[in-house]
Amino acid sequence: MTARLRIDVVTIFPDYLAPLELSLAGKARDKGLIDVHVHDLRQWTHDRHRTVDDTPYGGGAGMVMRPEPWGEALDALLGEAPATGTTVVVPTPSGVPFTQALARDLATRGRLVFACGRYEGIDQRVLDEAAARAEVLEVSLGDYVLNGGEVAALAVTEAVVRLVPGFMGNAESLVEESHEGGLLEYPVYTKPASWRGHEVPPVLLSGDHGAISAWRDDQARRRTAQRRPDLLPVATPLDGVEVRSAQLADAAELYVLQLACWVQEQHDNPGARIPALHETLDDVRAWLARDTVLVARSGGRLVGAVRGSLEGEVWEIGRLMVAPDLAGRGLGRDLLARMEGLASAGATSYALFTGAGSVRNLRMYKKAGYRLTGAGPVDGAVRLTKRISRH
Repeated sequence: MTARLRIDVVTIFPDYLAPLELSLAGKARDKGLIDVHVHDLRQWTHDRHRTVDDTPYGGGAGMVMRPEPWGEALDALLGEAPATGTTVVVPTPSGVPFTQALARDLATRGRLVFACGRYEGIDQRVLDEAAARAEVLEVSLGDYVLNGGEVAALAVTEAVVRLVPGFMGNAESLVEESHEGGLLEYPVYTKPASWRGHEVPPVLLSGDHGAISAWRDDQARRRTAQRRPDLLPVATPLDGVEVRSAQLADAAELYVLQLACWVQEQHDNPGARIPALHETLDDVRAWLARDTVLVARSGGRLVGAVRGSLEGEVWEIGRLMVAPDLAGRGLGRDLLARMEGLASAGATSYALFTGAGSVRNLRMYKKAGYRLTGAGPVDGAVRLTKRISRH
C-alpha cells in the first residue's frame, strides 16, 4: 500500500525525532497513511570531525550550518529534476507563522522534507538552491527562539498528520477544534456532572442541540476575546476596521448612518413604524451619552455601530448597523459579539428586536444563537433572546 504522505526529516540529532514512532504519527504509519524517514545530516560530511557548521561571513555571534552537507542531503532526497508535490519545510523564527490553515494545506502534499537547522541557521544559499527543485517553506511556531528545528518539526508533523484523509475516525471532531473556524475552542466537559463542587453547565445536559450549539459559539467567542483578541479579525473579513467606544463627537455621523441603514429596514417591513427613522440628532446624542456604544471606522469613515444597556437582568442590544455597501461581510456579527462581551455582570440574557420581514437580520441572529420569543416593542417587530452562560 502506497502511503498518502512521505515525511523526511534531516537533522544532526536523529534521536530527537523518536516521538515520531509514537502517538499520532506512529498510528498513521501503522495505517499506511504516512511513511517517515529520519536522516542524520552528518552522513553527508567528509572530514574526520563530521563538521556541519562554521563562522558567519560578516562577523557576529554563533555559527552557521555549512552548505556542503545540506546540498548533498537535498541532492540525495530531492534528486536533480523538479520534485513535484514536495515541500521542503524549514523551521525558523524568521518564517511565516504556522497556522491551522497552513497545516491543512501541507496535508495535501505528497511529500514533506524537514530541514532542521541549528545554531544561527542554514546557509541561505542552500534554501535558494533547493527552491529550484521543490517548494521551500520557512515556518515559525511563534515569536520565540528554540535551540533547533526538531521540536518545530515534531509539532508541524503532528498537526499535519491528523489532517491526512483517513486518519481521524470522526471527521467532525476536526471541524470543531480551536482555530478551525477562526476562534478558540469552547470549554469541554465529561462525566461526572458534578465534581468537587463544580457543575457541568446545565445547557450541556439539556439535550437541546440548538441551545448547546449557541452556547458553544458564545463561549468560543468569549474565550477568543479574552485570550486571543488578535484572532477576532479573522472572523471579520473587513480589513482596516477599528472598533472602539463611541464618543459624543460621533453623533452626527451615527445619525446619518442610522438613516441610511433603516431605510432598508423600512423597505423590508412596509407599513411598520421604524423608530430609528423618526429620531432627531438630539435623540441620538441622548442615547449615545446614556448607553454603551461601539462604533466601527474604516479609513476615517464611520461604517458600523451597536449599542447596549441593562434593563433589569436583560442586556438589551440595539441599533446594530453596518453601512449598506459593506453588508454581508461579517462586520455586523463581529459588532454583535463584541457588545455581548460587554454585558453587565448582573445580566442573565441578551435581547434584541428586528423587523419581522428582515430576513438577513433574522438569519444572522439565529445563527448567533438567538431565538424568537414574541412580538417586539413596535408593530411589525419581533423580539429575540439568548441566555448568558458565565460558566
